[in-house]
Amino acid sequence: MSDLIASLLHDNPYFSAGFGLLGVGAGFAALRRGVSQALYLVQRRYLTTVEVTSKDPAYGWMVQWLTKQALLSGSHFTLNAKIARTTGTTSLSPAPGVHYLRWQGAWIKVNREREKSALMDITTGIPFETITLSTIGRRPEFITSLLAEAQAQAAKQELGKLVIYTSWAAEWRPFGNPRRKRTLDSVIFEGRVREALVSDVREFLDSGQWYLDRGIPYRRGYLLHGPPGGGKSSFIQALASELDYSICLLNLSEVALSDDRLNHLLNVLPERSILLLEDIDSAMNCPDRPHGKLTFSGLLNALDGVASSEERIIFMTTNHYDRLDPALIRPGRVDVQEYIGRATQDQVQRMFSRFYPNHPHLAARFAEAVAPLQRSPAEIQGHFIQFKNSPLDALSAIQSAERKE
Repeated sequence: MSDLIASLLHDNPYFSAGFGLLGVGAGFAALRRGVSQALYLVQRRYLTTVEVTSKDPAYGWMVQWLTKQALLSGSHFTLNAKIARTTGTTSLSPAPGVHYLRWQGAWIKVNREREKSALMDITTGIPFETITLSTIGRRPEFITSLLAEAQAQAAKQELGKLVIYTSWAAEWRPFGNPRRKRTLDSVIFEGRVREALVSDVREFLDSGQWYLDRGIPYRRGYLLHGPPGGGKSSFIQALASELDYSICLLNLSEVALSDDRLNHLLNVLPERSILLLEDIDSAMNCPDRPHGKLTFSGLLNALDGVASSEERIIFMTTNHYDRLDPALIRPGRVDVQEYIGRATQDQVQRMFSRFYPNHPHLAARFAEAVAPLQRSPAEIQGHFIQFKNSPLDALSAIQSAERKE
């Protein structure tokens, strides 16, 4: 066989050239494998790398941090526009691809990879992607410091804002951008209901040691019930704003919500947050209410069972108090109940004075005209918005409506 190969190499130049090319190709392939392995070893030994996916809560922090850094030294951006009717705002963020940034005297390689064929993340509205940060040297403390700065920067941007969380699989994620806080004065209830609720929540927050000393579960539940438009959800937003808390909004009608997932979500609530269960009657076994895997007993156990969480404030709302099972609203699960009904005459008068502070003499007349109409605070507010700069027209319109009825 060796004599045959030697003969072919000597007598057949084409075979000789082909065999030579094959050898060169094999040599290059071996060299490429060697270089790849060497680079891999160098990366493992001499580079510090961290990956953050868009599924991770830290992803939002990193995008904001990278945006700030890239605006200082970058040149390859993605345009983000928000349009509101005929006006809008624009901002820049690092585009997908490789970027090189300098931070604290060190160079950082940033690779932002976006899955073009992936589905959109419904909580953020963007495609799934991965951000990879690499720096020379074995310096995990350097990356930790970077992440801490990114988190602090994000927290600073949320300062003075209300953050709404919704559940995503087994965790809580911010829903949309932080919102402008709402003042308690903007929510007008009958009598001293608002003040009583705020006082009760504050007293609860100041009584942690009292609960601990007596071995009582440190949690409190509130139920606001009444017809739509009374301001139940608005009050909860204002309360969270006043306390500098966030709101965790959970939809009990979600098909994928199970007993185990609900129990887990209630045990991993973000710190300084209010859990809001709107339309709590959806958890009842009503034939016109679709259910997922969540059971009523599972809900009760999550609220105050053995595995239920501590240091928790829960607000529930419903428009159908008569549908609620007594087991759901017993003390321990619901400690405070308040009926939020149609706007009373006193309530309407105070609302008028807030919208038209320079026309107090019209407030009583407006309230008298509204009284027979049995309007909700939301309906009255909508009426004021319709006549933003004309209290006389607001009064005239409501008087006309009263005569027609």
